[in-house]
Amino acid sequence: MKKILWLACLSYLVIGIAHIIGGSILEQIVTHYEISYAQGGQWIMNQFFGFLVGVLLGPLLSTKLGKRLTVVLAFGSLTVAEAVYSLLPPWELMLVVAPFAGFGFGMIESVVGALIIDLYKDKKAAAMSRIETFFGLGALFIPLIAAVLIRYHIWEWSFPILTAISGVTLLLWLSLSFGKQIDNIISQPSKQENVQAPKLAKYERRAIPFLTLSMIFFFLYVGVEMSVSHYLPSIMIERSGLSESSAASMLSLFWVFMVIGRFVCGMLADRFGYIKYLLVSMLIAVLAFVGMVLLQEAWALYVMIALSGLGFSGVFGIGLVYVNACIQGLTDRTTSLLVACGGIGGALLPKLTGWLMDHYAVGVTVNYVAALVAVMLGFMIAMIFVGGNRNLQERGH
Repeated sequence: MKKILWLACLSYLVIGIAHIIGGSILEQIVTHYEISYAQGGQWIMNQFFGFLVGVLLGPLLSTKLGKRLTVVLAFGSLTVAEAVYSLLPPWELMLVVAPFAGFGFGMIESVVGALIIDLYKDKKAAAMSRIETFFGLGALFIPLIAAVLIRYHIWEWSFPILTAISGVTLLLWLSLSFGKQIDNIISQPSKQENVQAPKLAKYERRAIPFLTLSMIFFFLYVGVEMSVSHYLPSIMIERSGLSESSAASMLSLFWVFMVIGRFVCGMLADRFGYIKYLLVSMLIAVLAFVGMVLLQEAWALYVMIALSGLGFSGVFGIGLVYVNACIQGLTDRTTSLLVACGGIGGALLPKLTGWLMDHYAVGVTVNYVAALVAVMLGFMIAMIFVGGNRNLQERGH
């Protein structure tokens, strides 16, 4: 079990890098190809469309091909796409290849996440928080690595580095053995699940309201997280008059505390329960973002940003585990839906945040983000009220 968990961690490290790498070197891409920022944004949007397709097709391909072959296919798509990027081909080809990169890391995120939730019966939260930690490490370190490459005028090496890491991970998924039982689970198409549990082939009517609330919650969560990742430095420069380097350190601080929180969130969730953990985390996040609205001193903002990172650190991973605990038997499909909703939120809400930054004072943007976090808390409370600690797929309860 440890071997497949560590390979899942490596897989999430790769997709953490893949998610962030485009934005880290977008300025250099725009300059190299002599294109506008809008055209650069189209490249990232094309990756997002591929991401959605990968996330939504993951459960179907897992059922037909088995999880191992599905993950190998996804890593193959990502590796080939990044290899093409490495050649810096004509811009039109970059746009054509982008959906294949997104398809790869989208499918990896949903299939590997669902696999870990299924395999770890007793310590799902600890296992999920472990792989989410590595996602955070990838997202934290690739901008720093890209900054070094840019400084030495070799930014184009960003793509070959990701190609190599992705290719090695692909080979590991192809070649490693995890023991006979796990090898059978991940290699065989999961058609037998439908034979063993025909009643769980679709969502029960009583699970639909809970699932709907969960989808909206994940839409908001990833949208807010991506808005913070995109615009936090700009907000801090305008709000507190910080230098560009100091403002950039605010974003690094946010991700550092996200990673620190993910190291311990699984242990805390397993010890105190998913509901208590998620409620306390969201209360901390609300406190932090309201603090950003009320306070303007630099030291206070540093504290609030650290708190926001801690509050948000385990919400995605533990939230996935909690929702799947309330809707048992459909892990692949549920995880895919929630990751897809998060992806849509991560694409749309930062656009609205950017529009507010362009047209209104920065205080309006801060109020908007804080309001979204408060709304998230409301949806979390509603989810807990509807879902509780029971399996909504069981009839007669």
